[in-house]
Amino acid sequence: MANSTEPQKPQNTKKNKKKVATLDTFYGAKIQNTEQIEDNIKENAPKPSKGNGNSPQTYEEFESEMTKKMEAFWEEKLEIMQKKFTHLQNRYDETEKENQALKARIRQLEDNDRVKEQELIKQSQNTKKLEENIKYLTDKVIDLENRGRRDNLRIIGLPEKPEINPKLDMVIQDIIKENCPEILEQGGNTATDRAHRTPSTLNPQKTTPRNVIAKFQSYQTKEKILQEARKRQFRYKGMPIRVTQDLASSTLNDLKAWNMIFRKARELGLQPRISYPAKLTIYFQGKVWAFNKIE
Repeated sequence: MANSTEPQKPQNTKKNKKKVATLDTFYGAKIQNTEQIEDNIKENAPKPSKGNGNSPQTYEEFESEMTKKMEAFWEEKLEIMQKKFTHLQNRYDETEKENQALKARIRQLEDNDRVKEQELIKQSQNTKKLEENIKYLTDKVIDLENRGRRDNLRIIGLPEKPEINPKLDMVIQDIIKENCPEILEQGGNTATDRAHRTPSTLNPQKTTPRNVIAKFQSYQTKEKILQEARKRQFRYKGMPIRVTQDLASSTLNDLKAWNMIFRKARELGLQPRISYPAKLTIYFQGKVWAFNKIE
């Protein structure tokens, strides 16, 4: 009886089948490990028989079939990868366009900032010039106001009484007679053009008397009275008063700022003096020192 050899069926044991390992490939695509695919091919490949060789499927046929499957598998994966690559390329192109647009926008903003910075510099220069002009004009106006008051004297502490206010011109003549009669003896012109109380705008209900402003017809007479007032305390009917030069309010405020320094310099024996408009002079180490600013 002829020994007919039955074709061996390719072994396909599920129990001993190994798990096919996967690896992460280009942009997340899952492909099988090449080494394990080859092991599966060898395990599942039909073994050649020792008979007449009439097996339905030879090893070469099986290998060819598996090769085709592998080619189809890789073609499919390659197509997926190409699609993903094309998608990413499109995304990259869009990102690059957006990047170029942002760069152009940034350059435009930088140019605008430079233009605005130059405009701010010009405005700052113009503002500085305006401030200098305003200061010059303000000082000029104050100087003109002070020069317009150069014939005036300010009398501080003169009481406000019904019998005094209507007769301020006569009161001023009485003050000159009581404190510096030598001016009258020398025939000085002590006449005044006008005399009035300063308006009480800050606090109308204050109890201290308002200052008296007297405009003299003679500047020389006014200066003599002022020099005598700097030497000693003036009085009116025994009541102490103070006589000073009439100046603009801003100049008076500047003079008040020197008070503390003036008193301290006097205590130190520096012979301080405040000259027009608001300058402090002291005598120190045989020299005269002048200061225009408190700082």
